[in-house]
Amino acid sequence: MFPIPLQVIDGFLLKVNFGDALIVGFVLGLFAVATQRSRKLLTLYLMAFGALFLLTPASMNDPDKELALLNSVMQYKTIGLVLLVISPVLYTTAQK
Repeated sequence: MFPIPLQVIDGFLLKVNFGDALIVGFVLGLFAVATQRSRKLLTLYLMAFGALFLLTPASMNDPDKELALLNSVMQYKTIGLVLLVISPVLYTTAQK
């Protein structure tokens, strides 16, 4: 019998921190948004994830987990800040 999908997701989330789960969701969603060929939608998506990275509490981005992608909480915050700074500029230059 196949395991319930929620058990698979739970097993993944126990090994990684919330910031890494956000990175995986960000990359997978980026492919979905890019298929729409709308630059304004893409920049709104980047802005939303930038806010998520920046506003996530530091205790949820503990880099001591088994499969941590980044080494410190500050790196997650920097990704969020960069996305929040770049996104409005890209939004104002987008035509559609």
